[in-house]
Amino acid sequence: MKARPAPNPKDTQADLASLADAFAALDDVGEVAAFLRDLCTPAELEAIADRWKVVPLLQQGVPYREIHERTGVSVTTTGRVARSLEHGHRGYAAAIARLATR
Repeated sequence: MKARPAPNPKDTQADLASLADAFAALDDVGEVAAFLRDLCTPAELEAIADRWKVVPLLQQGVPYREIHERTGVSVTTTGRVARSLEHGHRGYAAAIARLATR
C-alpha cells in the first residue's frame, strides 16, 4: 500500500475551508444532496445521516439507549454527537438555529 505523507495542519485547514466554501456555494437542497452523493461513499453518507438523525433526539433529552432503539444508531455514535453538541465547534448549533428560522 502506498504510504501517505503526514498531513500538514495548514493544508488540512485550507482543505477544510475549500470544502466548506464548496458547500456554501451550492444553492439548494438538491445540489447539496448531489454533491454529498458524489463526495461520499454510501457508508460515509449513512454515518453522517446517522449523526444528524440523533441531534434532535439528544436535544429532547432522549436517553442514548432509547435513541439506539428508535434509530439503530449505536450508543457510541450517539455519545460522540452529544460531546460535539456540548463541546464542539458549534456547527450543529448553527445548523439547528438556521433550520428553526425557516
